[in-house]
Amino acid sequence: MKKSTGAILLLTTLAICALLVSCFFSDSGRKENRADAAPLMLPAAHILEESIQPIPLTVNLDPNKVALGQQLFHDGRLSHDNTIACANCHSLAKGGTDQMVHSTGIGGAQGGINSPSVLNSGGNFVQFWNGRAATLEDQVNGPTHNPKEMGSNWPEIIGKLSKDDKYPALFAKLYPDGVQPQNVRDAIATFERSLTTPNSRFDKYLRGDDAVLTTQEKHGYRLFKEFGCVSCHQGQNLGGNMYQQFGVMANYFKERGTPETDDDQGRFTVTKREQDRHVFRVPSLRNVELTAPYFHDGTATTLPQAVEIMAKYQLGRPLAPEDLVDIVKFLQTLSGDQKGN
Repeated sequence: MKKSTGAILLLTTLAICALLVSCFFSDSGRKENRADAAPLMLPAAHILEESIQPIPLTVNLDPNKVALGQQLFHDGRLSHDNTIACANCHSLAKGGTDQMVHSTGIGGAQGGINSPSVLNSGGNFVQFWNGRAATLEDQVNGPTHNPKEMGSNWPEIIGKLSKDDKYPALFAKLYPDGVQPQNVRDAIATFERSLTTPNSRFDKYLRGDDAVLTTQEKHGYRLFKEFGCVSCHQGQNLGGNMYQQFGVMANYFKERGTPETDDDQGRFTVTKREQDRHVFRVPSLRNVELTAPYFHDGTATTLPQAVEIMAKYQLGRPLAPEDLVDIVKFLQTLSGDQKGN
């Protein structure tokens, strides 16, 4: 009798579990197939399970180095003719870029590549589109010495800064050896690391504020994940943490309609390995609505155009017009609080 009762209880329990599982999956399937599917909800407890993380609200940096770096970042004397500062190509009023296809350097020289945003650049695993600088400190050497950008050199720069009325004292307070190239690089890099943009609407959503996004924006995020965009654009910066070939599913450079340049070769220019041709550091999508034109060549003039190009050449799929709109709406939630001048 006891065995019979136990068997009945076991069968009953299994039947109830099967019914619950069946209801869960059938209901889930119906929701996914409905045009008005419920938006993705992310309670605060699930933040750590997301591949995208909010930017920390504060950054622990030496405020005196940040202030010195800010002055240097805006100082045209880092260029040969005293006309071009870091801020010319990385304006904090323009999303950390100059919003130009190619930047203009000393003497009106035109560069060959689109300036990436300096905002949140401290979160990138390497610097420049082709990753040729490992750190922000190393990155400073690039534009200051490039003849099409600032066209200077360290003896010239240090000579100018050492004759300034204020710089020697400011450097002496922070660096025992005073005005030296490594200290200029350190101060500028420290300032650049301070240029984080926390508290975007999407970050608030990740922290548990479900009402901060619209249903359309949440649906755009759902599509961003389902279509595979998140495979390259994830982490705090939604990018900047890996390399990827431009044109995985189709030949972007062949179909672009303009001849290839050295800058189109990407990481190949650094490694000389054929597998690195057309490979670039994946750009961050933080504040992406502010940083047009897009891509290393600046060919996409609008955010919808950039999303369509990515869908075709990276994902190999066309986007329905309504899906394109929703993804763009999601991307526009990634603009955070900006600081600096």
